[in-house]
Amino acid sequence: MIHLFYLDNKYFVIDVNSGLIHEIDELVYDLLQAAPHGNFIKTQALLDKYPEEAVDEAIEELKSLIDNNQLFSQYQEIAPKIKPVLKAMCLNVAHDCNLTCEYCFASQGDYKVHRILMSEEVGKKALDFLLQNSPGRTNLEVDFFGGEPLMNFEVVKKLVHYGREEQGKYNKVFRFTITTNGVLLDEEKMTFINEHFDNIVLSADGRKQVNDEIRKTLSGQGSYDVIMPKIKAAVKTRNEKSYFIRGTFTGKNLDFSKDIQHFRDLGFKSLSMEPVVTEPGSPLEIKEEHLEQVKQEYERLYELYKDSLGTDKAFHFFHFEIDLEHGPCVYKRIAGCGAGNEYIAVTPEGHIYPCHQFVGEEAFIIGDVTKGIWNKPIQDQFYNSHVMNKENCTQCWAKYFCSGGCHANAYHFNQDFLKPYPIGCEMEKKRIECAIRLQAERMVSHDY
Repeated sequence: MIHLFYLDNKYFVIDVNSGLIHEIDELVYDLLQAAPHGNFIKTQALLDKYPEEAVDEAIEELKSLIDNNQLFSQYQEIAPKIKPVLKAMCLNVAHDCNLTCEYCFASQGDYKVHRILMSEEVGKKALDFLLQNSPGRTNLEVDFFGGEPLMNFEVVKKLVHYGREEQGKYNKVFRFTITTNGVLLDEEKMTFINEHFDNIVLSADGRKQVNDEIRKTLSGQGSYDVIMPKIKAAVKTRNEKSYFIRGTFTGKNLDFSKDIQHFRDLGFKSLSMEPVVTEPGSPLEIKEEHLEQVKQEYERLYELYKDSLGTDKAFHFFHFEIDLEHGPCVYKRIAGCGAGNEYIAVTPEGHIYPCHQFVGEEAFIIGDVTKGIWNKPIQDQFYNSHVMNKENCTQCWAKYFCSGGCHANAYHFNQDFLKPYPIGCEMEKKRIECAIRLQAERMVSHDY
């Protein structure tokens, strides 16, 4: 299986099974388009466009790639063989929030259940659970999440200190992240975060008018003027430490490349802009009729990224950062995010879910921090929902890049883990093409 695409005056072919990506010329592109299964024919259309000698030479080169299993490589039956080991936790320290974002999958922080803050006791048990159930792992990841985790910051601090004290007993190292809307950020909190956290994710949606239409304070006012000065100050203090500005685009701001440009012009360097996760029928939903515009926006974003390379406005966009040389192993590409097995979410009550996007749906509770995992069938269901078991993925060229997509999107849109969310698939494929084209550009400019 191969995939051909053209973007910004360059032609590419991806050999799906080997993972090899070839930059090709227009002649080879036309040959492959005319022979998608490798049965090359010198059609009159080709001979009218190119010299016959050039066509013959190109065919011989393609046959050589095929003989060396670098093009039209043979499919091998591959599936995860060893159950993955727990390595990451989303620690929901606050089921409460001080914003009322319209698209919030957590129902403005309460996850459609009730508002509650995690106790120090439950948080310690959660960290203990991760330490004790990650055999063979050295590096563990914990994302302090919500709601808004800064609403429970005293407990956050105690848990960070506890984690640092306990990690040595197990020969582990915690990598802490915190995801915040920025409302409660101040110098004292940032001092602690900069000292103890490997990463901070700062939520904002871009231009003031876009942000304020969706991300409102409890009084119903736009939050941009509240959060942006604090986010700027926070990023300035990070120095070389990691951070992300994470935005969300919806059916109301399909021109999201302008929001990324806004962030870039504010001086932010590490950026993300995610498609909205919302219920079908929502006025914010990204619909099939929006796809062409969304794809054009990704191309505009690619152009913005490319034009910024080598300048003082250079930035990184999360979805365009694909490691084509040292990326995930083949089993990781198949298994994906590892929800329920490598990754779990823990609520303030101590319930364990496969992923933060299932929190509040009691049918998906797989255990608790006191008794451990006791709902094995749900855990196994997530494990078996890998790309090789998804019929719609078998003939998709992008399957080893996206690993079958998001379990939550598949379930919430199709009520079936094995049926990927098709609109999400189309957006993902466009992001992958842009990322590959960008990698080619960076190789030429030596900007790695």
